[in-house]
Amino acid sequence: MTGMKSNITVVLVRPEHPANIGLVSRNMKNTGFEQLRLVGVSGVENESLRTAVHAREILDGAQIYDRLEEATADLEVVFAATSKKRKSFSYFSLEDAVEKMALFSDSTKVGLLFGNERTGLTSEELKYSNFRFAIPQATRQPSFNLASAVLITLFCIYTHTPHRSDEHDLAKPLSQKKQVECIEMILGKLEEKGFIHKTNKKHTTEMIYDLFGKLSITEGDRRLLLALFSKGANTWKT
Repeated sequence: MTGMKSNITVVLVRPEHPANIGLVSRNMKNTGFEQLRLVGVSGVENESLRTAVHAREILDGAQIYDRLEEATADLEVVFAATSKKRKSFSYFSLEDAVEKMALFSDSTKVGLLFGNERTGLTSEELKYSNFRFAIPQATRQPSFNLASAVLITLFCIYTHTPHRSDEHDLAKPLSQKKQVECIEMILGKLEEKGFIHKTNKKHTTEMIYDLFGKLSITEGDRRLLLALFSKGANTWKT
């Protein structure tokens, strides 16, 4: 695999250390990636520029967002890196996640989410991903440094040889914004029917996001789900 992977965007969520942002941009350039988005930072600081080392153009082109929802809105399939597993979400190994990415066409807008250095991604932030993956390590602690986690992930993508032909690409998913809107509609219908209630809302909501996130909802899926949960919901019995 050579050249820039312009369809893959690295998204850093609430990074604390400017030096890590610069190191991430350097790692991106070394492995052929150029799209960087930053969530919850005021801007690119001098320390980031110092550690970028010949990757300043990536920092100059970085897009900055206040909220993760905005940063992922136009992405079509999102993979989130996390070392802390939650029982409501399912997980891939890094190797399997890279294989999954390769099933989507090069025109599919793919996002890679990486969380805060200390806390990682929260459960609420994981809802804005379709798939979660964990990077293998010899011991449970300490977890990988943010820049190291990004480098390992990008290197695996960079060196991966996809075992597919273009005609076997997965159908193009909707944007994350439209996928989330569809899932929220489903959650609303389930809450109306009493399936979701106060005592199970958090856990069930996360499980629904995990279930339909893995579907990587397409336009055809959306039409079917809207019909099922809008028209079909009228005939459900509680």
